[in-house]
Amino acid sequence: MFHLTRGAIIPSLMTLLLLAPAPLLRADSKETIDSGSVAALEELRKHTGKAGGLLDQAAGVLVFPDIVKMGFGVGGEFGEGTLLVPGKPTSYFVVAGGSLGLQAGIQKKSQVILFMTEEALKKFQNSAGWTVGVDGSVALAKLGVDGSIDSSTLQQAVIGFVFSNEGLMANLTLEGNKITRVAR
Repeated sequence: MFHLTRGAIIPSLMTLLLLAPAPLLRADSKETIDSGSVAALEELRKHTGKAGGLLDQAAGVLVFPDIVKMGFGVGGEFGEGTLLVPGKPTSYFVVAGGSLGLQAGIQKKSQVILFMTEEALKKFQNSAGWTVGVDGSVALAKLGVDGSIDSSTLQQAVIGFVFSNEGLMANLTLEGNKITRVAR
């Protein structure tokens, strides 16, 4: 007779909840990722004009236009994106991360990582996989009430933006997200 202990029921249910939409997930085409990336960059420029100047100065821009985060106690997120150098798609990546804590539901967001120096860009390009906070630090941009970006953030080699349709998201972290190159 098969028995599930109370300690096994919750993790089992959470695994099922997180895997339930898996059949709906499929790899996007290059064209879909590229057009989504263009739209995400336009959206970012709308949220803050300051980002436009940084985008224009960056040696490379990594764009994840659609990251989906799901959770019920245990959470996970996944998205596909492209690296633009200078402004043209050069390679494709996936981002994945997990989290524990008080959370429930589904959230969709975009993430843009700017490599402000050639050195930071090359380090990223030459890595087999890149974990934020381990292989490289990303300064998450925070906007002031006047739309300005914190001056210490502007001095960093790698700057990140996380946003949705409603605007830039605050109090987030990219730490622990694993970014991996994929063949397309």
